[in-house]
Amino acid sequence: MMFGSINNCHNVGDFRKLAKRRLPGPIFHYIDGAADDEITYRRNTEAFNQCDLVPNVLSGVDKVDMSTTVMGQKLDLPLYCAPTALQRLFHHEGEIAVAKAAEKHGTMFGISSLGTASIEEISQLVSSPKLFQLYVHKDKGLNNALIERCKEANFEAMAVTVDTAVGGNRERDLHTGFTIPMKLKLSSMFSFAFHPMWALNYFTKPKWELSNLKEHIREGTTVMTTIGDYFTKMLDNSLSWNDVEKINKQWGREFAIKGIMSVDDAKKAVDIGATAIMISNHGGRQLDGSRSPFDQLAEIVDAVGDKIDVICEGGIRRGTHVLKALSLGAKACSGGRMYLYALASGGQKGVERSLTNLRNEIERDMKLMGVSNIQELSTKNLKFR
Repeated sequence: MMFGSINNCHNVGDFRKLAKRRLPGPIFHYIDGAADDEITYRRNTEAFNQCDLVPNVLSGVDKVDMSTTVMGQKLDLPLYCAPTALQRLFHHEGEIAVAKAAEKHGTMFGISSLGTASIEEISQLVSSPKLFQLYVHKDKGLNNALIERCKEANFEAMAVTVDTAVGGNRERDLHTGFTIPMKLKLSSMFSFAFHPMWALNYFTKPKWELSNLKEHIREGTTVMTTIGDYFTKMLDNSLSWNDVEKINKQWGREFAIKGIMSVDDAKKAVDIGATAIMISNHGGRQLDGSRSPFDQLAEIVDAVGDKIDVICEGGIRRGTHVLKALSLGAKACSGGRMYLYALASGGQKGVERSLTNLRNEIERDMKLMGVSNIQELSTKNLKFR
């Protein structure tokens, strides 16, 4: 692959290789790393290989409809950009690039509580569906302020992340000394020195900050912290189903719970009135040794799929992964690394190309499967090994 060329990135793996070349080591490993031995991180993608697609032929598939409706939002693509933190650290365009790329593809974009663009900025920027991901902090005033700001900015949906009672053991970050704001260690200085373009943008572009938190807390903007310590010290570790139900009522719009992995919890999400669940293990960055979202998808859909939108989040690298999840009853899929590598590689153009690659794969694979719309996908299309 030609160095520095997003035009030669034909899949998520290509973008990962390019991101590794473009980013200083500590930052690449923050995106790429996960908890403990990273078994769950790898399993998230490997799980899709445990079943095979069974195509039909001669079905008349000159045109295909990839659209879906999830959380009340019509998406042109059954795949959206999950909320992820610190995007301007990876590329100076950050969330703005991802939001614009998602809008161009007619899909949803999620902004994290730990985002580096503000709720208001994103609202004014794009008209496509917008999701805000709420980390519930110990500071109740902060939580209330974020919810009200999202209401005023007309965000269509909110997701509360529930798998961060404490920070995961992200050992790559411990080895590299990754913190926010960044602390340069002697061992990592050489990596920064050998990536001058990243350093030039980092030091010459407007300084980034945690735009949605800065008025309430200093951690992560002026007070140095690791992500693991931030989750442990700043988030509400006593969060309960009753608390999430109250947040849902306060929000009063499309509401998802992000981080569901068991049937019992999926049923509780239905009981408190959530409109969607995101089957997710935080990209393998929290509890290592846990199941993959795809592993859990079938039994959760069987239990609650007729009552709530089920989203499969994690490990998506190919269009066939999306089709397998949809065949098991997911309404849509989402992911972070699938576009973060591309963001790091080329900003908005990189994200657009990555989404284009995945769109083309989904369309081509649907035609090869003999289906003209995603509603035709079912368990009949799958054979488990």
